[in-house]
Amino acid sequence: MNFPLFIARKINDSGDKTRKVSKPAIRIATFGVAIGLAVMIVSVCVVLGFKHSVRNKVIGFGSHITVADFMTLQSSEQYPIQITDSVRNALAKVKGVKHVQRFAYTQGILKTDDDFLGMVLKGVGPEFDSTFIHQNMLEGSIPVFSDSANQQKIVISKTIADKLNLKLGQSIFAYFVNKDGVRTRKFTINGIYETNMKHFDSQICFTDLYTTNKLNGWAADQYSGAELQVNDFEKLDETALNVLKSVKNKTDDYEGTYSADTVIEQYPQIFSWLDLMDLNVWMILALMVAVAGVTMISGLLIIILERTQMIGLLKAMGAKNRQIRSIFLWFATFIIGKGLLWGNIVGIGIILIQKYFGLIELNPQTYYVSTVPVEINIPLILALNIATLLICVFVLIAPSFLISHIHPAKSMHYE
Repeated sequence: MNFPLFIARKINDSGDKTRKVSKPAIRIATFGVAIGLAVMIVSVCVVLGFKHSVRNKVIGFGSHITVADFMTLQSSEQYPIQITDSVRNALAKVKGVKHVQRFAYTQGILKTDDDFLGMVLKGVGPEFDSTFIHQNMLEGSIPVFSDSANQQKIVISKTIADKLNLKLGQSIFAYFVNKDGVRTRKFTINGIYETNMKHFDSQICFTDLYTTNKLNGWAADQYSGAELQVNDFEKLDETALNVLKSVKNKTDDYEGTYSADTVIEQYPQIFSWLDLMDLNVWMILALMVAVAGVTMISGLLIIILERTQMIGLLKAMGAKNRQIRSIFLWFATFIIGKGLLWGNIVGIGIILIQKYFGLIELNPQTYYVSTVPVEINIPLILALNIATLLICVFVLIAPSFLISHIHPAKSMHYE
């Protein structure tokens, strides 16, 4: 039988109502641990949700890895690269790559009778993964875009639609200027999307690959590049290195040079901003653990002082200081466990309410999302529980040495 654990359980189960000082101290300690853990869970889940929401939106407009002409990736100009079926198949076989799709950009102007607006037309083919845009569609639908015929359909953002006062199903003229002069195309608005990413919503429109290639004056197998989705974002650098090895120093039939970039390299300012949030989380975790630790230390000291007679009696009966310290550490562990239980109930409860009801709203123009995004990560929540328990017990070891200074004879007169 574990003697310290047995005594600690008896003390914990007794619910001694005569302890007028230690009971409030225990409640305060339990409350401190519960609030600390709840705040940590909410903070971590909100930051994870926000980072992944913004990251997925940036990736949704492009992809994890972009294979294009070397000059395209080094400048804002568009240099075509040859993406044949064999190139696509070779990229799809690279370890870590999940999906490959072609794309082509061209710049133009949308014009109505009353106004005009510059935009970037992105041409996509039948292999285009429309999951992201579909999730953010407000009106209409996304057609299956062709790479061999002009469908005269376009998908625009709500930002563009509001600026030009455009409606679903309406026709609009677009003008494109290149070395061959001005080209005009008439499109029908097939869908309107909104992602709240102002940088993209204010300029990106979608149409078919065939149209963009013709507008750019490129060959049928020339495109701005290929977008690659990976199986695991955490292995993005490793997969990008494999892709770069497969295309490095290779040229196409038109003397274009293949190269590759990751989404992090293309939008470093956004991902640097997201990484700064990790520092905020670590600061919150440190502060909350400190709060929980201090309240537990205060509670333990009060409990030890109020049970001085019991400690003296145990010493008189032959109990060693180490055993008595273990009794109070086990008792503190029970208090911490109760606090962790309530902390999980409160923290996870708040997260679930926000996840399914979205009670807390944000300004999408500033934060890119309309409600506070949350993401429940069970392994991370378990890690927070374990870390909080271990740290709180560890900081109680030093205060527990107060027991060594309690003498059996003197403790009998202590009240």
